[in-house]
Amino acid sequence: MPTIVCSSSVTYGEAAFSTLGDVRVKEGRAIDKTDLTDADLLVIRSTTPVRADMVNDSRLRFVGTATIGVDHMDLAHFDRNGIHWEHAPGCNAVSVAEYMTSVWLCLAAEHGVALEGRTLGVVGVGQVGSRVARKAVALGMRVLLNDPPKAETGLSALQASGLQDATYCDLETLLAQSDLVTMHVPLTNDGPHATRHMVDDGFCAQLKPGCVFINAARGPIAQSEALIKAIDSGRIAHAVIDTWEGEPCCRQDLLERVRLASPHIAGYGFDGKVRGTEMIYAAACRFLGVAPTWTPAAQLPAPLVPKIAIAQPAATRDAFLWDVVQQTYDVREDDARMRAGAVSDDRQRATDFDAQRRGYPVRREFGFTSASCKDADPAWMHTLKALGFVI
Repeated sequence: MPTIVCSSSVTYGEAAFSTLGDVRVKEGRAIDKTDLTDADLLVIRSTTPVRADMVNDSRLRFVGTATIGVDHMDLAHFDRNGIHWEHAPGCNAVSVAEYMTSVWLCLAAEHGVALEGRTLGVVGVGQVGSRVARKAVALGMRVLLNDPPKAETGLSALQASGLQDATYCDLETLLAQSDLVTMHVPLTNDGPHATRHMVDDGFCAQLKPGCVFINAARGPIAQSEALIKAIDSGRIAHAVIDTWEGEPCCRQDLLERVRLASPHIAGYGFDGKVRGTEMIYAAACRFLGVAPTWTPAAQLPAPLVPKIAIAQPAATRDAFLWDVVQQTYDVREDDARMRAGAVSDDRQRATDFDAQRRGYPVRREFGFTSASCKDADPAWMHTLKALGFVI
């Protein structure tokens, strides 16, 4: 029977992987070399860095991360040493897209601006970026896309993502024209399209003055100093930061300047986390050559907000949509918790950052909520459906 080390942050991890072997559960950041000496499989999320020195001299054969990103793993070393690895592409894409929807509608409500007709620039158009773009299209936004590797595949990639009316453009054009810029690139250190610190002074200088900048990708893609200068100069009117350089110790001076802050939880919707566990469990079953026996169906909680009935629609479409969305997911609550933990001591702030992630409230996807409003414009209800709600 294989020995499996599993991060405590893997939702239903012990229940799933105990069907495959002897499971040892440990807090993700605390997993170290000694835990892996006699382990056969390792199941983690992004808080567990797995480097060469950590797996050397172990009998590890399989590493699976229940996340989209893989920058916390030394894949080249795994490949050279015959360690099979897996990740969960797309598992939390819906969650991030719904986070973005809440952000946009929150800002629109607070500043009295309409989203329809605004230009959104999406940098990185993979599983997450394409879903974000589709939400923006549903809200009537003009969408510009930048993703050089994807652009090389031609328009078919856009059409496959349901974005027939969107177009790829160069980064300079996107930054100059976008009222809102959102980052959804992976963290890469080399190659022609390396993303580490791509948001630097030069990047920020090309932004449309007074824009909204959102980073829900990886913290190190953006230089904190560059963001601070861009905010102070007014080049960025409102910054929304979910992923931070130096996590879990985010910079206090940047936190004080951003409009909405959250502790790397854009993708922390409950259903996305469960989906990630399912994907890695299925991959482990394939690797071990056994049939899957675990399913999360019996363990899933009931929808927190199964129905929303709006008696009287708001005066504008965006206000109406915000009335519905904030009842299922209000990003301001994440912001309030983040700021409550913003103590001056770096170590304590980092501890609180991780504690918020571990204790993050259950957030279900829009699709688990039905919405109704007898007197609402039918077009508004159609938009709600396009955003994922059941009508």
